[in-house]
Amino acid sequence: MKIEVISPSDNSWNSLIEFAEYCSWQGGKYLAEDMRKNFSDWERVVAAVEEGKIAGYCAVSKSDCINNATYTPYISYVFVDEKFRGNRLSQLLIEKAEDYLESQGFHEVFVVSHFEGFYEKYGYVHIDTKPAYWGEMQKIYRHKLS
Repeated sequence: MKIEVISPSDNSWNSLIEFAEYCSWQGGKYLAEDMRKNFSDWERVVAAVEEGKIAGYCAVSKSDCINNATYTPYISYVFVDEKFRGNRLSQLLIEKAEDYLESQGFHEVFVVSHFEGFYEKYGYVHIDTKPAYWGEMQKIYRHKLS
């Protein structure tokens, strides 16, 4: 399994957009839209690739689904295809995203989620709760980078 940081100039960018758009998770459509229109500067997608097939991804972005939040940067859109689950790919994606953010000079990273117990096992701490743009309350987690 290869974990790669993908930028808009990479050859695999468009195939990653297509994978996200048609994956089984509805959030993938929003990532695909963001990748087409909203990525800039240091924003990237981290992808897990096995024998040329995308197994999962996460995004590294300036903002997430909380309007007017002052936190940045975020790891968002964490998804692993059903065929590849149970192999700690989420952990590998998150770690690669953290390494990338650290290389860009960031000292902390944030995640927005309604899940409990998932991000905490990777050292994330719940720091805030705010409504997402669709109205559902979401937890904001922070992790200090080394």
